[in-house]
Amino acid sequence: MRVERRHVIYVQGYDPRGLAQYYRMFRTELRKFGRLYQLTATINRPQGAADSETAYWTIDTRASDWQTHTRYEFLRWEDLIQRDLAEPIWRTIFRSTQLFWRIIFNGTLARFWKAHWRFALFIAYPHFMLLVEALASLLIALACGKGLEALGVTGPSNIAVATAVFVAALIALLKFTESRSYLLYLMADMIWTWQFAHRLRPEWDQRIDRFAKNLVDAASSSDADEVVIVGHSSGSFLAVEILARALNLDPDIGRHGPRIALLTIGGNLPIVGFNAAAQDFRDHLRRLAVEPSIDWIDCQARKDVMNFYPFDAITGHGIDVGARRRNPRIVPVRFRDIIEPAHYNVFRWQFFRVHFQFVMANERPHPYDYFMIACGPVPLRERMARPEAAVAIATGDAAARESGWKILEMTTPAAPG
Repeated sequence: MRVERRHVIYVQGYDPRGLAQYYRMFRTELRKFGRLYQLTATINRPQGAADSETAYWTIDTRASDWQTHTRYEFLRWEDLIQRDLAEPIWRTIFRSTQLFWRIIFNGTLARFWKAHWRFALFIAYPHFMLLVEALASLLIALACGKGLEALGVTGPSNIAVATAVFVAALIALLKFTESRSYLLYLMADMIWTWQFAHRLRPEWDQRIDRFAKNLVDAASSSDADEVVIVGHSSGSFLAVEILARALNLDPDIGRHGPRIALLTIGGNLPIVGFNAAAQDFRDHLRRLAVEPSIDWIDCQARKDVMNFYPFDAITGHGIDVGARRRNPRIVPVRFRDIIEPAHYNVFRWQFFRVHFQFVMANERPHPYDYFMIACGPVPLRERMARPEAAVAIATGDAAARESGWKILEMTTPAAPG
């Protein structure tokens, strides 16, 4: 019941920052976690070659009556993402705009709207911003043209100069505002997602296959009590792919070793699954829905415009498995209950900050606590089945903690498989 050793495999979303910045964020948030619960948590530096596709660090967390050792493995994609973001600006804009109109006409955007209208607006946002910046550049170009006319420059020369000014102004605006608008980044993300859904990114598929093999090897040799595969943001559908392909390699992966759990947080599975070409992905969802040896927890938050809320990953994709279904358990998360009231009104409008709260430390004790999930003593399945007992174990006195453990032990489901 009590987790003394845990192996977390973290699957990031489409984020070019990579290992170094994620490690720094984790280390900073771990300190906040320790202060909140009055724990001792120590972390070592990342291990792994600079050119390796994976890295890991370990955390030892201690309270008065428990301690947990966590191996935190970070799957790396930043080299592939940075390559995408190095594409010429004109190519990114052209491809993304083409795809945006395509999902409008084929009905995919309408399906997004029906599933979660806020996410549909989020998808449309970079194209709206592009229109605004293009209009601003056009005004600059027209003003330049008028100025040239006043100087006596007319005809083709005037048009050529005004066109050049428009292009230069648009590129300058895009670059100048990117750190705040994320326009080009979001367009590159859209292109990648569509290409991945249509199996046009073999380098991603090949790496996923290697990660699936690594998962099988880890599960067969690990001394951990549980292995938790965490997929955040776009990492949600990547994690689904990794686990489903691991099951193809070893259908008994969750039966002969540590307990295997999939945790998807801030997920956006429909951006792949709603594409008609993504039948393989929907088949993987179907398999996980009925797999008795895997626990899948899907955490969603209404305030996060970058995830689908509320959304059922199985029925929402038109998958019907009847009474055989056991996954996922859908867990709504209220960030208002996690963030201090004094900070919440500012926090709620910082959309990327809200999205990353799923993997950051809480400001208040709560059943959803990423660092308790990764570093605490309660298994993920039991934490989500009896959240009040899990909180009592983290925050209560000795009697409350003992009572919490008894509640978990009495309600623990039978072993999977």
